[in-house]
Amino acid sequence: MAEKKKTSVEKIALQCTVCGRKNYTTEKNRKNSQEKFVFNKYCPFDRKHTPHKEAKIK
Repeated sequence: MAEKKKTSVEKIALQCTVCGRKNYTTEKNRKNSQEKFVFNKYCPFDRKHTPHKEAKIK
């Protein structure tokens, strides 16, 4: 079997701080940025731009 390479790049979800839904996914390099991401993104459920924080993908 082929082995997976261990990388420092990890997939994360962006969760809306207003409604709590996970709307977006992105990748993050853990070596370069250890703090949590916070982006202003459009939430289709709230129909406005809201802050989205980093969350784990289950």
